[in-house]
Amino acid sequence: MDFPDGFLWGASTAAHQIEGGNINSDWWQREWGHLPGPAIAEPSGDAADSYHRFPQDMALLAEAGLAAYRFSIEWARIEPEKGWVSRAAIDHYRRMVDTARENGLEPVITLHHFTNPVWFAREGGWLTDASVDAFRRYVEAALPVLEGVSLVCTINEPNMVSVLADPEVGFPSIGLPPGVPDVTDRLIAAHRAAVELVRSTGSQAGWSVATQAYQPEPGAEEVAAEYGWSREDVFLEAAKGDDWVGVQAYTRTVIGPDGPREIPDAAERTLTGWEYYPSAVGDGIRNAWKRAQAPVYVTENGIATADDRRRIDYTTGALEAVHACIVDGIDVRGYLHWSALDNYEWGSYRPTFGLIAWDRETFERHPKPSLAWLGGVARANALPVPPPGR
Repeated sequence: MDFPDGFLWGASTAAHQIEGGNINSDWWQREWGHLPGPAIAEPSGDAADSYHRFPQDMALLAEAGLAAYRFSIEWARIEPEKGWVSRAAIDHYRRMVDTARENGLEPVITLHHFTNPVWFAREGGWLTDASVDAFRRYVEAALPVLEGVSLVCTINEPNMVSVLADPEVGFPSIGLPPGVPDVTDRLIAAHRAAVELVRSTGSQAGWSVATQAYQPEPGAEEVAAEYGWSREDVFLEAAKGDDWVGVQAYTRTVIGPDGPREIPDAAERTLTGWEYYPSAVGDGIRNAWKRAQAPVYVTENGIATADDRRRIDYTTGALEAVHACIVDGIDVRGYLHWSALDNYEWGSYRPTFGLIAWDRETFERHPKPSLAWLGGVARANALPVPPPGR
């Protein structure tokens, strides 16, 4: 299975999940009980200390054979107080871009990956109309980071931001709450403002959507279409006219006449409780291509598991699904694995997605066999590549 020439192979991270010490973000404040909201089991703390150790992390990816590193920059570091921009933070993230280049990695920058400055949250966040102008101001301040960067993601998984926006909405036992319409509208407006600014630097702009592979049972097609609209499809259609669209896929959701079905007892589950379903990424690519009509990058795909052999098996199945989409004529331009490092999974360190493990006491990095394997796939630009030791 050969992939197209120039296909981009890499891995992804998010700042709050690996940097550590992101004290001015709303998530940090919630972790320590300083903002209202559901209790969070475990604080992020020092995380993987990648704020200081990013050169080592990038070197490990490059040495393995990967060619791209997607990372996010923190609004809460760049604008820790409303209207005040930290030049030191801008310089830090610019050094990350330069370090990626020095390692032969294409930097892929995400401007917003779930976390916000605490002042933004206290003013109502995405529940207020002022959020669009606040985000535009932040993106304008961050433009020096983007100089010479080819691919920029404005907002990571805006659909998840929308479904999680209203703290008064409880979660059903299965599935997700619907998106909050006003929040969805603001996110789309913020994205479009950011796209205009990003393009002014010569970068290609898009955003990444968490695709859920909504699969209707016979007769439930209309139910699935209605269910998927506010949770996924409206965000993909909003990407029309963008330079690219990102797909982030992990599992599927089977929809019956009454909505989402429970995962069968016999199904294999990952450490997040999701069904093991590698081909979900194919469903996501096809839906993104249909609705956004833009080139597709897989900006996240992976599995939370303590068994690295299952990570390799899962990723093999996912890449087979990606390849099938390419064979069918879909313009898929890259695959960025989630994640480069084991990370803070929004309340716990237990779900391990990383190609690289690390010691919680010393921060020593421990590359897994899956990193070498995926690097081999990248070097060959093809499947199959036998896993190490097999």
